[in-house]
Amino acid sequence: MISGIRLLKKFRAIFASFYRRLASVVLCLYFVIFSCNINADTLYLTSLHWPPFAGEQLKKQGACIAITKAALEAVGHTVVVDFFPWSRAVRMASRNDSKYLGYLPEYVYPTDKFVFSQAMARSVLGLVEQKSHPVSWTQQSDLNHYTIGVVQGYVNTNELDEMMAKGSQPFEVVASDLHNLNKVATGRIDAAIIDEHVLKYLLAQPNMAHVRNKLQFNKKFLTYKELFVAFKNNQEGRMWRDRFNLGLAQIDVQQILENNMHQ
Repeated sequence: MISGIRLLKKFRAIFASFYRRLASVVLCLYFVIFSCNINADTLYLTSLHWPPFAGEQLKKQGACIAITKAALEAVGHTVVVDFFPWSRAVRMASRNDSKYLGYLPEYVYPTDKFVFSQAMARSVLGLVEQKSHPVSWTQQSDLNHYTIGVVQGYVNTNELDEMMAKGSQPFEVVASDLHNLNKVATGRIDAAIIDEHVLKYLLAQPNMAHVRNKLQFNKKFLTYKELFVAFKNNQEGRMWRDRFNLGLAQIDVQQILENNMHQ
């Protein structure tokens, strides 16, 4: 009887030790998870419908958004992207009282308001034209003989933007690339500035069948353009830029582009 009591006490001691250790493990896991949640921040960005690079309805919201999310996930953070017309997307990211700390995708341009990430993609900027009336030019000043369509708020080439500002380059401003395609197709303008990948995507859509065979990309491109995330030029914006750049170096950018450019 005495030995049975001793054996029972021994089992109780073993179980008590086991539960103490289990409680310690659970507590440690709780603190690890809790500390991860504290350190995992969320970045808010704005963007626009610019397929295949960005778009709310696209797979992974487009190639540039997919890269941005993968880069920040690689360093333990998350991204929420809200979509607006381009001018509003930039304006929302510029406001000091806004939760947004940047916007994408963007070309590099001179500004004190934003700092730019490392490049996440590269593409060709050129002219869409009618197949029956191609635009002939050698240097960009030759385009002064044509009326060119541009999208409001878009950065084009430095030379063309300067000529437009001075009044030597005839141009018309529209709200989207899609508007420009329809204007070129109906002959209301001679050509329009557009990214090659954007043109291919838009012309492949079923609702563009009526103009698909009328339009083409001009054989001479304007320039190569790299795409970036533009972050607010303040302490928090620069911190997120550094986080993004760190994560970008840890992911396979080219593979993500290939998986998301052909939608």
